[in-house]
Amino acid sequence: MMNRRMSSRSVSLTSTFLLLAAGGSAACDSNRYHDEGFYCADANGVIVDESHCDDSRYYGGTPGYYIWHSPSYRAGYPIGYRLPTGGSRFAYNDKASRASFGLPSTGKIGNGTVKTSVVGKGGSGTGSTSHKSGG
Repeated sequence: MMNRRMSSRSVSLTSTFLLLAAGGSAACDSNRYHDEGFYCADANGVIVDESHCDDSRYYGGTPGYYIWHSPSYRAGYPIGYRLPTGGSRFAYNDKASRASFGLPSTGKIGNGTVKTSVVGKGGSGTGSTSHKSGG
């Protein structure tokens, strides 16, 4: 049986790799990425038909409606249902907000859409609300 010793360079590279791998897995566990649910709803968080938030229709969307979102929203809430507290909203035609969540910049977003791996946007969904009226 041959007993081989690792060179200091091999030990250094192996240690560096292990540290990088540990740091990478710690970053994944830091809850930076999460799923986010989206709904078209009125100012009170009552779900409406998603056509109210469709700004690509020939006459545009309907004023007074918002895209509500939260990590706690799941697919399947019906029209007329009041969304659980803790969500946030932005104007349906706010292109920058749509883009920041990986949504299409215009058009309809289906109620109950869930985006996976959203980066640090919704956090705990503690109710921060954006009242922008345009985009």
